[in-house]
Order: sequence, then structure tokens, then C-alpha cells
Amino acid sequence: MGSEILLLLLGSVALLLWGVRMVRTGVLRAHGTLLRRALGSAARHRMNAFGGGIAGAFALQSSTAVAVIIGAFAGQGLVSTSAALAVMLGADLGTSFAAQLLALDVKWLWSVLLAVGVPLFLTAHTDRRKGTARLAIGLGLILLALTQMDHAIALLRDSPVMAMILHTLAAEKLLGFLLGAVLTVMLHSSLAFVMLTLSLAGSGLVGPELAVALVLGANAGGAIAPVLSLAHSNAAARRAAWGHLLIRGGTAAMLIPFAHPIGEALSTVFPNPATLVAMAHTGFNFCGSVVGLPLINVIVRLLERWIPDAELSADAGAPRHLDPSVLDNPAEALACATREAISLGERVSSMLGDSWHAIETGDPLRIKAVEQADDAVDRLHEAIKLYIVQTSRAELSEEESGRAVEILGFIMNLEHVGDILDKNLMELAEKRGRLGLSFSADGLAELHAFHARIMETMRLSLNVFTTRDIGLARRLFADKSGLRAAERDAAQQHFARLREGVAESLETSAIHLDMIRDLKRIHGHLTSVAYPILEAAGELAESRLRQRDPTPRPSGRDHGVTPARA
Repeated sequence: MGSEILLLLLGSVALLLWGVRMVRTGVLRAHGTLLRRALGSAARHRMNAFGGGIAGAFALQSSTAVAVIIGAFAGQGLVSTSAALAVMLGADLGTSFAAQLLALDVKWLWSVLLAVGVPLFLTAHTDRRKGTARLAIGLGLILLALTQMDHAIALLRDSPVMAMILHTLAAEKLLGFLLGAVLTVMLHSSLAFVMLTLSLAGSGLVGPELAVALVLGANAGGAIAPVLSLAHSNAAARRAAWGHLLIRGGTAAMLIPFAHPIGEALSTVFPNPATLVAMAHTGFNFCGSVVGLPLINVIVRLLERWIPDAELSADAGAPRHLDPSVLDNPAEALACATREAISLGERVSSMLGDSWHAIETGDPLRIKAVEQADDAVDRLHEAIKLYIVQTSRAELSEEESGRAVEILGFIMNLEHVGDILDKNLMELAEKRGRLGLSFSADGLAELHAFHARIMETMRLSLNVFTTRDIGLARRLFADKSGLRAAERDAAQQHFARLREGVAESLETSAIHLDMIRDLKRIHGHLTSVAYPILEAAGELAESRLRQRDPTPRPSGRDHGVTPARA
């Protein structure tokens, strides 16, 4: 029986988290652009920013989501750190208002919301209608989860194990505070843990003092989540997250010694335990706003010294367009990944251009510069790949899934190009310089012409990826046969010089041919961007081999062939 009750409780918490997520994704997909625009506009003035944070968190049912969105805005320079902090403080108060609403006796509405939301979702053909349906379904799941949670906790009322655990937590308020913080970080939702505390208090399992300690822990944990989400963002975004933690988490920690008198005072005013928890949550965030708003400028100045702007600016491999605040909106997230992939392509293109000077001169400094550029390319490739993986955790349409695969394929090929430049071509250039060898004038001109052709292919490849134009994709694909002919011509001319006994060609023959081969490999990676576009348009044949006619010919001289069907 005990295990069944525990599973019911865990399932209820999971359902609550999923409901909160559906509300957030529903609002973002239906009105995400409008919401972000409103938050950005409101953040221009501190009190407007505070009010915008309240409204945003109430709509999204998540102060963490608002904190990540506005933190990303601060990182992009769209809002100041002080304005971002004001939005975050408002979001804390907004999510407590959401808890107040959910504390009302409206759980019976879950059936109505699901009965309306599910048919609307199944029949919706636009993102806005689907987002609205998600919002209704999410709210219904939240209310259903709270109903099931109340039922599970009522069954735990007579459990001696639960009584012992809660008695220990009641005696050690700091332990309750830490438990609340850790579980909130794990759940990634202070609202979810506050609602769990509300159910425990409503059933009589948690007294006023422990309820206050758990609520304080939930608020401290709710401030840690944005710090973790924005940990790999630039200095401005991280300053906003850490400032929010200093205000919200610091205030919660300072109030822990006063959990007992606060609990007693609240119990005299709010005899209903569930109401007490909701009011404790609201009261704390109201006090945090009153304390924090006047101190924002002081905190920002401290953070500017602690996390200076120059800290990440030297990292050439740091992404610039991967906005973590839009991960719940696949269309926007994939657009951000596309921009970053183009940026990666420009870096590799610059790396390819610099490689020629290293090949021509054998200068160790130029070779080292290309190798360092590849390190930055590798870091940026990993960042884009991780971002797309995070994006794929949301529900993707068939078109969005295809685009995600295209971006992954493109950046993987770019990373391979960087590796060939670093580990193959630069090693050959270093070897030639170390041995003091020189290409013949004709051999150097051939390499230069071949390299220039690869540079043109790089430009065309980036244009194909950006525009997805079928005509450009055809040109890129057709260039493969042209390059094969150019490779044959280069090889024939090189062997002609060998027959003539040109000393430079004899000395550098292996290096020359290996460079041609590596440049051709780069060309193959660059032209692969055309494949998914042409395949989607039905313009690729199943096989490039010509099929022999199985019908025997009367003459042994004529082996008829028929071309493969497209």
C-alpha cells in the first residue's frame, strides 16, 4: 500500500510539472513573440519592468522562464542589467499570484479545461490555436495533478515513516530550507514545489513553521535555476541571474532564523493552512521586491566588478545567437541555430582563406593561426549541436525535425572541413616548410587555382544553406563533376612535370597530390548541403550507376546499357 501511495504522489508531481510546462509552451507558441516584445518594451523603465515581470510570470506560470528570457535579452544588450533584475523581481511576485489562484477551490475545473483543450488541439491547424489549446490542457493537468496530490497526501497522513520525516524537518528548519531549495532546482519550478507544500499543509502533515521554511527554500531554489540555465551565456546575462540570486536567495536565507515567529504570526491571520502557504509565498516575494528594488544599482555595480564584460569576449568560439529563452519555441530556436550555423560557416570560410597563405609560405605563425581557429570552430560546433539537442526536446513538426537534421548535417560537415584544414593541410604545409621544399611555379599555380575553386564552393554552399534555393543547390551539386575533371587535369599536369624531370615537382610530389586530395575532400563536405534540398524536391536519382539491360543481345559486341531512372 505504501509503495502505491508513493507512486501516486510521484505521478501527481510529474503531472503537475508537465502541466506547468504545457502552460509555458502554450503561451510561448501562441503569443511568444508578443510576450518577448512586451517584456523588452516594459524593461525600459524600472517600475514598468517590475510590472511586466508580474504579468509575464502569471501568464507563463513560471518565474524561471521569465528570468531566462529577460536574462537572454540582457546578454544581447537589449535591456540593461538593472532593468532585467526588476523584471525578475516582478516575475517572482507574479508566480506567487499564480499560486494564490491555484490555492482556490477550483480543482474541479480540470475536466472542463481538458474537455475543451484536447478537441481544440486535435483540430487546430495554426500555431496560435494549438498554443491556446496547450494552455487549456496544461491548466487542466495542473488542477488534476493537485487533486491527485491531495488524495495521495491524505493517504500518507497515517504513515509513521512520513510522520518521522516531517517531525525531523520541523525540528531542523535549516534542513527543511535546504530540502526545499534542492527539490525546487530538481523540479525546475518553484511553483510546483510550493503547490506540493500547500497540499502537505492542507492535509495537516506540515505545520506553519515548517511550511514557511519549505517556502523559503523553494524561493531560494527558484533563484538558482536561472543561474544554471544562463551559466554558459555572456557576462551581462549571467550578471542578471546572479543578481537575482543575491536578492531572492539572500533574503530567503536571512529569514530562516525567523521561520518560527513568521509561521506563528501567519497562522493567527490565516487559519487555513493552504491559504497560509500561498500568503507566505506572496508575502516573501513582496518583501523581496521592497528590499531588492532600491538596491538594484548597488548590486549591479558589484556584479560588474565580479563578472567583467571582458571575461568571455576573448573566446572566439563563444556562440552569439543561441538564445536559451526560445528553446520552448522550436521555430525560433531553429532560426537561432541557423544564424549560428551561418556564423560557423563564415569562420570556416575565413579559416579556408587563411590556409592558402600558410600553404604558400609555410609560415609557422600562419599555420598556428589556422590551428587555433579550428579550436574555436570545434567549440562553436559543440555549442550549436547541444542547442539543437535541447530544442529537439520540445515537440517538433515534421518540417522542423527535417530542418534540425539539415542544420546538424551542415555544422558537422563544417567541423570536418576545419579538421581537414588543421590536421591535414596544415601538417603538409608545416612539413614543406620544415624540409625547406618549394613548389614549382606551375605546381603552385595549380594549387592556387584548385584552392580558389574550393573557396567559390564554400561561398555557394553557405548561400545554398541560407536560401535553400533549388537552382543554387543544382549548381552546387553539378560542381562535383566539374571538380573531378579539374582534379584529373591537375594530376595529369603534375605527372607531365614529373616526366620532364622538374626538380621542385619531384621533391614535393607527395605533398602536392595530398593537398589536392584534401581540398577535394573539403569540396565533398561542402557540396553535401545540396543533398537534402534536392532530395526534398525529388531531384535526386536513387543511384548514379547505369543499369545493364538484362535482355541478352544477339551480338557479343554490343552490351546495351540503360540509364538509371531519376
